[in-house]
Amino acid sequence: MGNITANWENFIPGELSGKNRRLLNEWKQLDMHIKHDDKIDYQITKCNQQGLPTEYLITYHILSICGVKEVEKLNISGKLNPPLFAKQFFMHIFLPENYPCIDAKAEFKFLTHDNAGNDIPHPWHPNIRYFGEFAGRVCINFPDTYAGLAWSVERVKHYLSYDLYHAIQEPPYPEDFKVAEWVIKQGEPNNWIYFDQA
Repeated sequence: MGNITANWENFIPGELSGKNRRLLNEWKQLDMHIKHDDKIDYQITKCNQQGLPTEYLITYHILSICGVKEVEKLNISGKLNPPLFAKQFFMHIFLPENYPCIDAKAEFKFLTHDNAGNDIPHPWHPNIRYFGEFAGRVCINFPDTYAGLAWSVERVKHYLSYDLYHAIQEPPYPEDFKVAEWVIKQGEPNNWIYFDQA
């Protein structure tokens, strides 16, 4: 995926279809939000035929947990698994063709490998899948009224700082049960999820 250089100010909303006006507005709101946040950057990685973004790469420059010391011994009774940290994470946003219809929600997924296939740090958080085929997938838990990409990107920022998380086994349920168990049994009791964000 390459970086596409474009500017939302070059588009005239009145000349766009309803769907494309929505894509333009999402882009504008995301750009305006991130412009004032030194912990988040974005790139447009794919556009539709009209030149409006349908995929983004979000870079978070935030200290966060990216795993535990002995993941192979995870959640074994009496075995401590202190967290490991990273300072940079990459999240892909994909907007399906019918976005933002109710059956075509935005998809959020942290990259777990670079272009060469090497592992890269991805978040250790109960609302982000860490293990298995869907590693990196983010559960946003949208409000009843869709709040947009800028809101979603900000919400994930709060996930990374552990200002927001849902680890108990009740609706809306954690995305990764193993990480959720670690948060409840080790992260909270040992104050490991209350790390300094300065």
